[in-house]
Amino acid sequence: MLDRALDYLGLQRKSLAVPDADMLALFGASAPTAAGVNVGPGSALQVPAVACAVRAISEAVATLDVKVVRLDGATEVEAPEHPVAGLLRDRVNDWTPGFEFLRDLVAAALLHDQGGLAWVNRVGARPVEVIAYDSAYLTAQRHEDGTGAFRYFLNGREEPASNIVHLRGPFGRSPVTLARESIGLALTLEAHAARLFGDGARPGGVLTAKSNLSGEALRRLRASWEAAHGRGKSGRTAILEGDLNFTPLTMNSVDAQFHEMRAFEVLQTARAFRVPPQMLFDLERATWSNSEQMGREFLTYTLEPWLRAAESALRLALFSPEEYPTHRVMFERDDLTRADLGARATAYSSLIASRVVNPNEVRAWEGLPAYEGGAEFANPHTGSNQAGAAAPQDGGV
Repeated sequence: MLDRALDYLGLQRKSLAVPDADMLALFGASAPTAAGVNVGPGSALQVPAVACAVRAISEAVATLDVKVVRLDGATEVEAPEHPVAGLLRDRVNDWTPGFEFLRDLVAAALLHDQGGLAWVNRVGARPVEVIAYDSAYLTAQRHEDGTGAFRYFLNGREEPASNIVHLRGPFGRSPVTLARESIGLALTLEAHAARLFGDGARPGGVLTAKSNLSGEALRRLRASWEAAHGRGKSGRTAILEGDLNFTPLTMNSVDAQFHEMRAFEVLQTARAFRVPPQMLFDLERATWSNSEQMGREFLTYTLEPWLRAAESALRLALFSPEEYPTHRVMFERDDLTRADLGARATAYSSLIASRVVNPNEVRAWEGLPAYEGGAEFANPHTGSNQAGAAAPQDGGV
């Protein structure tokens, strides 16, 4: 049975005594990293850079306004009355707001290989609630037919794919799995730093005697020294008897590079999640100009792929076959690209003057009501005798 499973998955036969990473993954386990630690979703989040990257992406997605749009002829119009819009905007079930659902769905896709999974409860064809399950209760398995399709099991019962929201990362692996060696090294460095400053990573100094001491005398000397100056008792005045000398140990060049190694692991985490380093609060190489540029790159190269993936996963599961061609879920991206008030005012003035938009459209973007005459496409900076110009004032010709 195992041989057939390995042949089907295209895996080389390995010894069960010394299994490799692929064999362990087949049975839902993971091998220790080269640093000797196991890396999974829970342990990875103990690395501050990983937790920061997951929050930066998942919370940015969930912060955006989400709406349902439908195709009306050749244009798309918002459909706020659609039940899917109510679920995602307000609450997806009786205990989960829409914000928390979207945040946790994206976070699960960043941490777990099988991605973020949720079950859609329908009454007839109408979705009435969406429930995100833990990966132990709702699982996804590749179909045996080789098409790349998935089979879904909720508490051991197979569910049709149309009832499952499935958000996955690229390569069929999470960033945590792809960067597990780097995250394992970060965990090891963190533990070493904790031991170092907890008086346990290296001795504070060396006691030397001018004459040879017996084994029993050495044991008594060590016990008495640690009782007076051991863990939690550093800083006391040492009193030496006889021919004893104390030589403190100082940091060498390798120790001096320890900080650089930890800083490099933050950069490695940023690469794994495709997050600009300054979003992980690594400001060593940040300037005013490159921070602004990297912020735009975060929107374009990091967030946009996840937004597209989330929109597709939600659309596939939440709309009926009849609605699918004309309806979709859309995240409003304007809040992320919105400039400051002065820059917006300059852009709006230019767009109105060039008659690309009218004042009422600009007011709608700013959440302001329309006013009479604001739907005209007119250049307010030209004379009244020009076609399309603003209406003349009182007394004008």
